[in-house]
Amino acid sequence: MRITWFGHACFLLEGDGVKILTDPFDRSVGYEIPDVTPDVITESHQHFDHNAHHLIKGEFKVIKTPGIHEYKGITIKGIETFHDDVGGRARGKNIVFVFDFKEGIRVAHLGDLGHVLQEKHLEEMGKINVLLIPVGGTFTIGPQEAKKVVESIKPDIVIPMHYKTKYITFGILGVDSFTSLFESYEKVGNSLEVRKENLTGETKVVVMSV
Repeated sequence: MRITWFGHACFLLEGDGVKILTDPFDRSVGYEIPDVTPDVITESHQHFDHNAHHLIKGEFKVIKTPGIHEYKGITIKGIETFHDDVGGRARGKNIVFVFDFKEGIRVAHLGDLGHVLQEKHLEEMGKINVLLIPVGGTFTIGPQEAKKVVESIKPDIVIPMHYKTKYITFGILGVDSFTSLFESYEKVGNSLEVRKENLTGETKVVVMSV
């Protein structure tokens, strides 16, 4: 499968002949609006920087609720979490989406997760191969909490998202605050090919670019 990053929490996941776009943002965020025609769009919550599906062209299915969803053999599980660390009282709820591709790769998109995951969340998620995790803090978990989440999930590949770049005006941290907590990491372009046979079981941090 292939993963393409458009900035913030927006990725295109391509596998099994299906294109899934996550958390599309509006123009105020600073990145270019993705020029893609997905089959499915998932939205972790209804904030402007995560729910702008109206700016995406084509016909697609929008998934924005917890529970089990199916699309052409791909299972998409939405797990209810919170956008903050006070049970949603500050910023409301958040949905973690787990994508189960037929080729045997499982991807988790944590949306705007605002707290360390509990055991019940980890059990619902199951084994994760690729973890898309917010690391910028302020509106989500920060670097230290993100590292704890990584250690609890133990994915093969960790891709940080929702952090400060030259395009972002939000008051959030840059990715270096997260990567500095690991012995090493790999930089790639805006697209990454993931093959089941290349997953080693050891966690690798991969920083994508736009």
